[in-house]
Amino acid sequence: MPYFIGKGKPTDKEKKEKTKKEKEYYETIKVKIEEILKTKFNEFYLEITADKKFSNKLKAKISDNRHIIFYFLRDVAPDITGFIKINSFWDFIVIEIKKEVIKLDHIYQTRKYAELFDAKYGLLVSTKEIPEEIKRLSKVVSPYLLSLPAYKTLTLVHFNGKDKQFVDWFPENPFENDTVL
Repeated sequence: MPYFIGKGKPTDKEKKEKTKKEKEYYETIKVKIEEILKTKFNEFYLEITADKKFSNKLKAKISDNRHIIFYFLRDVAPDITGFIKINSFWDFIVIEIKKEVIKLDHIYQTRKYAELFDAKYGLLVSTKEIPEEIKRLSKVVSPYLLSLPAYKTLTLVHFNGKDKQFVDWFPENPFENDTVL
């Protein structure tokens, strides 16, 4: 969290208030992503994991050699985590939600979660417009800023909280070309 001249370090109450406001979007965005997934995939599952609690259903999809990730997720976790069945394989999806303009640190936070889960889909969803500077930076440091291992890509998403609609996907909506029913 940035520090502002004259304000000092944010208090715990200010941090909780920010988080509380962000939490208001978890269920709505989860439902909206589920609506998209229903049109593309037969089997999928999403759960809100911002509280760092993962269901047994989700844990069961983690291979035994990757259970170490939960050690690193004790303190921080993606807001929404899930999996999608694609051709008899289970692929993970992680979604981080911000009720502020996307910053570089948010991208690296979401990348961390996507890499820990080896997620095919990593979404950073903001209620604010995707900054042009971030779009340009992704082209300058291409392919690294939004790339994930194994040719996967992190996607930035603008969600309009009033209309409850996804407005923009950058670099593109990853579900438009991925259909496995």
